[in-house]
Amino acid sequence: MFPLILAAAVSLPLAAGALVAGDTAVAEARPGATNPLLADWTGPYGGVPPWDKVTPELFPEAFTVGLAERAAEYRRIADNPAAPTFANTFVPMQLAGQRFGRVMTLFGVMTGNRNTPAYQALDREWSPKIAAASDAITFDAKLFARIAAIYAARAQLDSQQQRLVTRTYDSFVRQGAKLDAAQKARLSQYNQQLASAFSEFSRRLLADESTAIAVTDEAMLAGVPDSVKAVAKAAATERGQAGWAIVNTRSAVDPVLTFAQNRALREQVWRAFTNRGDNGDANDTNAVIAQIVKLRADRAHLLGFATHADWRMQDTMAKTPAAAMALMLRVWPAATARVAEEVRDMQAIADQSGAKLTIAPWDYRFYQEQVRKRRYDLDQAELKPYFELNNIIQGSLYAANRLYGLTFKEITGTVPVFDPDMRVWHVTDRNGREVGLFYRDDFARTGKRSGAWANTYRGQRRLAPAQTVLSSNNNNFAKGAKGAPVLISLDDAQTLFHEFGHAIHAMLQDVTYPGLAGTPRDFVEFPSQVNEHWLLTRDVLDKYARHYQTGAAMPQALLDKIDASKTFNQGFATTEYLASAIVDMKLHTVADGVVDPDAFERTTLAAIGMPNALVMRHRLPQFNHLFASDSYSAGYYSYLWSETMDADTFAAFEEAGSPWDKATADRFARILLSTGNETDRAEAYRAFRGRDPDVGALLRKRGFAAAAAR
Repeated sequence: MFPLILAAAVSLPLAAGALVAGDTAVAEARPGATNPLLADWTGPYGGVPPWDKVTPELFPEAFTVGLAERAAEYRRIADNPAAPTFANTFVPMQLAGQRFGRVMTLFGVMTGNRNTPAYQALDREWSPKIAAASDAITFDAKLFARIAAIYAARAQLDSQQQRLVTRTYDSFVRQGAKLDAAQKARLSQYNQQLASAFSEFSRRLLADESTAIAVTDEAMLAGVPDSVKAVAKAAATERGQAGWAIVNTRSAVDPVLTFAQNRALREQVWRAFTNRGDNGDANDTNAVIAQIVKLRADRAHLLGFATHADWRMQDTMAKTPAAAMALMLRVWPAATARVAEEVRDMQAIADQSGAKLTIAPWDYRFYQEQVRKRRYDLDQAELKPYFELNNIIQGSLYAANRLYGLTFKEITGTVPVFDPDMRVWHVTDRNGREVGLFYRDDFARTGKRSGAWANTYRGQRRLAPAQTVLSSNNNNFAKGAKGAPVLISLDDAQTLFHEFGHAIHAMLQDVTYPGLAGTPRDFVEFPSQVNEHWLLTRDVLDKYARHYQTGAAMPQALLDKIDASKTFNQGFATTEYLASAIVDMKLHTVADGVVDPDAFERTTLAAIGMPNALVMRHRLPQFNHLFASDSYSAGYYSYLWSETMDADTFAAFEEAGSPWDKATADRFARILLSTGNETDRAEAYRAFRGRDPDVGALLRKRGFAAAAAR
């Protein structure tokens, strides 16, 4: 449901470990050696990020020195007079650019979590420069000639080396290494312009997400739980306002849309949220989106591809836009048909209550909650007392220990963090060996982008010098009054387990070469989606989903209600997601890339029969996945692709008789979680399951039994 973000996402294809530590000799000999951003990460645990020393004014020098050092390292590889070999070309490529990678890690985390005007200015200035510097390496003819020579003779290498060489060669070609000089210059201009546009999109959207709706009359909040009102009160206090403030982020908006009895307030909140970036003002993102889509199309044509989607999907499991669309369109009819049923049920309750209304998007969550209460005698507010944040965190750690042997010892206060609310754990494996550190940054704050995501500050590798993992989870849970327990919703608890699944994936990785660590975009969400399943196991609930006041475990009767309602509202959940994924794919298959984003969104949704009682989960003007980087462009389908494997994988545990079956967990970790991209992920899945994933498992999980039978 939320993207994995690698903080130092540099465009250089399968470049040196951009998230790894380097040696001190070079830093001591260069200008800027006193800049803490350029220093090695020192201290215990293989070195830790100096979050307590990071300030915006340090970055210009750090970027300058880091880029120059990386360029010199690649220059030495390209100019090596010896005949190209894996040892003298690929090994140093895997280790090049480490200092710059550390700087980019620090910068990426700060722009995601502390995005002040100073960081925004740095992003605008340096993003195109960094893109140009990466292109210069990709376009280096002497470097590519060495890569090509080793690729041509790759049969003499071992399987891991062959895969790294092949993937690196393909990646360089895909990013323009074979173009002529004039084409390379044009491609670099496209990449620099895109980098600037991504920065501008993020700046405008963050400005809209930093706004809040002020409420001065508590009567307007009738029906809203006290815990949600406390969060709104704290947000108002932070802004120096009286009353309550409903911040324009999902974690603050969704509870109001679910519980507020005041329809006018629901509509006001809904319109502010769904119109982020689409208000015709200085923060409107439509023109930036149009620029991005056109530049992407032009870049794809220059690289020999019909569309941006065709270019982006070369290194995915789906391979083609058509394959991704085929999966989405198989699910779409069942999802929209379920929406029609859900709306009928909600309208009946509205009519019975005497409300003279037709179910509108700002009514959906409110009336679906009324249906839930009637049908399952289940009130979301009844669940929250059992989902106290600290307890659910402990539950996630317990499950990781029981499944994979990971042990977590909290060390908060012993290593630097960038916010005082952050927590840190030292992680060891079942043999007591150090795995690394796990950081949590759970609360919303001004300047932090919305949503939830995972960072890898430093990735694992066995290539000398070997290194351990520094992983983090980032959420936007609403923090209440000081000292008050933080109660989260069932959906928030699932998000917590989801993001922790990304961290588990990073912590179990066991690869030699950093270039074989990353997985295809449509595999990335698979481990995290699988991990959601363990939240509602009886073991986790009994131990950790305990009432924050009484300490009582969640009653079986309440769990039975959750279980009975697990496919409830799947029409809404599936349709709002799929609408975004389909629009993404269709947008990036427009051959010339000329679009009016608002008009395109409307016409595309009309063409596929989007129900008028709900909207896309992410409308184009606020679609950070697509327009803050290339990361999920033509790739938002990947959540559904991954969920197909996820549903089928958990079915393997069920077939083994227990969600804790050790043999299945060991096989899952050994074949799929620890291997990065050392083997083709589709082949790895077949090795785990004995076949391709069963789409029917996904459809059954979402409650679309009829579609599953087809």
